[in-house]
Amino acid sequence: MRAVSPLVAMPCGEPVNLRVSAERPDESGRGAHEGARHIDVSSACASATILPMTTLRLLCLIAVSALLAGAQPGHAVVLHAARVLDVEAGRLLVPGEVLVEGERIAAIGATVAHPAGAEILDLGDRTLLPGLIDAHVHLFLHPGAEDLQTVQESVPQRTLIAILAARDDLMAGFTAERDMGTEGAGSADTAVRNAIDHGRFPGPRLRISGNAIDIEGGHEDAIGYNPEQRVLPNATWANSALQLVEAIRRQFKEGADFIKIYETGKDRLIDGRFTTPYQFTEAELTAAVAEAARVGKRVAVHATGEPGTLYAARAGVASIDHADQLGDETMRLMREKQIFAVPTFAIQEYFAVHAPSVATQALERDLIVYHAQEFRKQLAAGVPVAVGSDVGPFPHGTQAREFELLVKYGMSPIDAIRAGTLNGAKLLGWQDRMGAIKPGFLADLVAVEGDPLRDIAALTHVTFVMKGGVVYRNGAAGPR
Repeated sequence: MRAVSPLVAMPCGEPVNLRVSAERPDESGRGAHEGARHIDVSSACASATILPMTTLRLLCLIAVSALLAGAQPGHAVVLHAARVLDVEAGRLLVPGEVLVEGERIAAIGATVAHPAGAEILDLGDRTLLPGLIDAHVHLFLHPGAEDLQTVQESVPQRTLIAILAARDDLMAGFTAERDMGTEGAGSADTAVRNAIDHGRFPGPRLRISGNAIDIEGGHEDAIGYNPEQRVLPNATWANSALQLVEAIRRQFKEGADFIKIYETGKDRLIDGRFTTPYQFTEAELTAAVAEAARVGKRVAVHATGEPGTLYAARAGVASIDHADQLGDETMRLMREKQIFAVPTFAIQEYFAVHAPSVATQALERDLIVYHAQEFRKQLAAGVPVAVGSDVGPFPHGTQAREFELLVKYGMSPIDAIRAGTLNGAKLLGWQDRMGAIKPGFLADLVAVEGDPLRDIAALTHVTFVMKGGVVYRNGAAGPR
């Protein structure tokens, strides 16, 4: 057994089991045989709630992160499960095995070769599937007054919150994500992405956008405050094609992987009629897409309805996020160009449940009904869909609810899973390394209790998480 520490007294409260070891945990979670690297962080600093960020909780985070730094995959591991999901074929191997060598998958089948010295990790009556991908998250946000937290909390504080959020998402089975704007924290997500990539903190693989781009007076501007206080917006202003290009170049300079643009808002639903003003013209969006393409990168838009969604589709964006309303021409273009719709039903449900007034709650519920009707039309039209939850305003680590809602509103379980694996990988530009269990792909794998093809809610009970051949979680599902 090689372990950094079997029991660590944390400054945030009671001791926690925190192991960075080269051993196989048995059913009790204790080590048994040498093998893959295991990191048990699912309970580390459980008492360190995100808010408020006290000094003791900060010390707890630092202590945990120091122990996690530098974890590397061990030698060959064979994962055995009652069911292994082949998402491309849409079928289960019963039972199934996956051979992991280093950080990559070497083989998959009903049985696989067991190299000499390989660790056998029996997952029991669980379903093994590719790591989940959430294409719309906000690591720098948490439940509460969104506009106030972006004004009252410092960028260092919000960065620490983002690190904790990334950990929670990974523990919930999301091994890759697209962070859709820091909401006023500038390029701080560059540091979070790099720290995760360098093994300093546990978290998903990230595609980041830095600060999103908006027009003055637009969806994410600081509206409703005393103008004399000069409250800063939650996005970067750009009021012309030239300013868009300048903002995009600055975002890429500071480390962005893609660009997020707010294209519509504020939304209204009156007597069943949905309306939302566009923010950038088709020509302006086309200039933005061309500038991003110049350096091999892409643009995603927050766009809920026409005509902004049509302008975005014509410009050739990578995804239209929220997509409450898509016209026939917009859907045709999205199907032909393979532009993904990212519905984000989970955030709509959360806002409806936690609305500040009866009137607002009624409006939010009406918007969900409208969006669900439009979503069925989009599926019928062949619009490609990727999973995105808009998590942040609701608690990180709970966003697998999005899969349940996609099925509720018209998708089959296997298509919803494909939207959160294969399609998510394509949207993030990582389709050559993740999204399926196949030889040569990264060993980003999760296991759930039950069969998600029969009950999609199984995805809300992730009990095993491997990322790059390193086991981050192997135990009972936490509360949801």
